[in-house]
Amino acid sequence: MHTLLITGPGGAGRTTVAAATAVAAVRAGQRVLLLSGDPGDPLAALVGEPAGEPVEAAPGLRAQPAGGMLVARIDSGEEFRSELVALQDRGSALLGLVGARPLGAEELTELPGAEQFALLRALRRAAAAPGIDLVVVDMPPLHQSAAALALPAQLRRYLARLLPAERQAARALRPVLAQLAGVPMPAQWLYEAAARWDEELAAVQAVIEADTTSVRLVAEPGPGSAAALRTGTLGLALHALPVSAVVVNRMVPQGSPDPWLAGLAAQQEKYAAQWAAQAPGTPLVPVAHLGRDPRGPEDLERLAATAGLLPDAPAPRTAWVVEDRIADDGVLVWVVPLPGADKGELDLVRRGDELLLAAGPHRRIVSLPSALRRCTVSGAALADGELRIRFTPDPGLWPRRP
Repeated sequence: MHTLLITGPGGAGRTTVAAATAVAAVRAGQRVLLLSGDPGDPLAALVGEPAGEPVEAAPGLRAQPAGGMLVARIDSGEEFRSELVALQDRGSALLGLVGARPLGAEELTELPGAEQFALLRALRRAAAAPGIDLVVVDMPPLHQSAAALALPAQLRRYLARLLPAERQAARALRPVLAQLAGVPMPAQWLYEAAARWDEELAAVQAVIEADTTSVRLVAEPGPGSAAALRTGTLGLALHALPVSAVVVNRMVPQGSPDPWLAGLAAQQEKYAAQWAAQAPGTPLVPVAHLGRDPRGPEDLERLAATAGLLPDAPAPRTAWVVEDRIADDGVLVWVVPLPGADKGELDLVRRGDELLLAAGPHRRIVSLPSALRRCTVSGAALADGELRIRFTPDPGLWPRRP
């Protein structure tokens, strides 16, 4: 199964492109599940009325047949209420000890960030749907998507640091903590909850990082989306998420006698050329402007006929390679692909066996490969879209060569 995550700067038409991509795949004979968590349900006006009753596409994921595909819409409010009620039920003994009164499902309203968690859980369920060839996911705007896709790995790191699997210290401190707090400390419950969270997050992370998952960006070429596209692409690259294509949306025709249209077309061509130069290995898929906002299945069919809109094989992931240059320069070089990065917005800090990388507003903490843990960071340079970090072997830790 191929999972295609479609995102882009806000207002670029990503929902329409996601729906048109799904239609193109259906016309090519693929079995498609279109997944969206966009509030207001903009898909309804595009794909038409459902053709049947809701079905369970995967355990816990309801979908409706529409236009030859299954369309699943995420209810983040319902997801939040059910999860919180289940958490209260599991912790009912602790709540009773401290005199807390559980909240009823009818009085719960979702908190900020609930949409991202609901979407990630739905993504995991969709990836397990039987009989599906392609899952097309209408993601939030690009800056939100980059943060959401990085969330499972980040939260798993926090859990590992704050609640490590080794419980000996917690067992030793439990009687002391209980005496101080005046109530029995639920260490076992806390570790069991952390284990469940880690298991769920690991399943979502596995889908995001799978070789069968890739990202397609949608942008309308112009100065308004250029900065957002560069920053968002940088965030995806920092987390090693491959971009399979950039859909250059709402392109107006060339050669118009109208000066305004001719100027707009020239501007679009200029920015499309810039994007092609920034990511030479990423295909650009131009989609023509219909002259109006797309509405209904007929417009989707017209857009679905666009060459290149049908997704090919998932984009290959670019590995962070460690180059052995000890014989020539006395260093190991860790090569981190960061297309579109600027030297002034990069930062890196070594902390123990981890490296904190910052690229613009995006941050990632990665564990060093075993060979680099026995080295010290001796410098870094950015060239041709690659951050090359130099590591010098520590004589006290590096094995001597015969």
